Amino acid sequence: MESVRAVLVDIDGVLTVSWRPLPGAVEALREIREAGYAVLLVTNTTSRTRGSIAGTLADAGFPVSAEDVLTAPAATAAHLAAHAPGARCALLNSGDIAADLEGVTLVDPADGDAVPDVVLVGGAGPEFGYEALDRAFGQLQRGARLVAMHRNLYWRTTEGLRLDSGAFLAGLERAARVEAEITGKPARAFFEAALSRLGVGAGEAVMVGDDVESDVLAAQRAGITGVLVRTGKFQPEALDAADGAPDHVIDSFAGVPALLRDWARRR
Repeated sequence: MESVRAVLVDIDGVLTVSWRPLPGAVEALREIREAGYAVLLVTNTTSRTRGSIAGTLADAGFPVSAEDVLTAPAATAAHLAAHAPGARCALLNSGDIAADLEGVTLVDPADGDAVPDVVLVGGAGPEFGYEALDRAFGQLQRGARLVAMHRNLYWRTTEGLRLDSGAFLAGLERAARVEAEITGKPARAFFEAALSRLGVGAGEAVMVGDDVESDVLAAQRAGITGVLVRTGKFQPEALDAADGAPDHVIDSFAGVPALLRDWARRR
């Protein structure tokens, strides 16, 4: 690792749970910014736009704006523009993210006459019923590409863990015998886009997340130092079963400033 210049931070489970700040998270983010580190919030959240996320966090006291947020939907729009320009996409997602899908052509997934070029899967919710999944299965059988914003199996709320779209995605892939293109975490391209946004190299960045696979190990495979926090969706058994070891494991995001100070002293 080179001298750290930037900190990438997952939101849900790291800074907040159900959009409520975790203890010490607001103060820690302020301290990191005041120390001169570049900060980018990188999230697979697909229920809100960048502007909505930033507004909610700012209201809770976090020093962030929409420019400080990179979402999986925004990364998806860039991916489709580069790899499937003009594609007609049937979106299966819970929440309104149209503002982050700039340039993406969306078709009504229920329109039987509109065979999409792409089945686009976001985050799970009530929309992921049998009818919607069976319709997506049929579209894949007719040749549509499968693009997914992430593979998250679950996320943490104040009421406990909730099932996410990764569970349904695995079923669609197996049933239709296709493999999804992933555009958010853990895709390497997502982390590379984050680094490019901040103008730093992988060795100059740290990724802080609560998902050992999608956040931390995926970042490490991209050359970024990984820090796993024991909040949010963190589970000891997931860490034990992981395909690798995080560079660092700490109790919460509140401990990140001290970790950065320790690294600076060693340089």
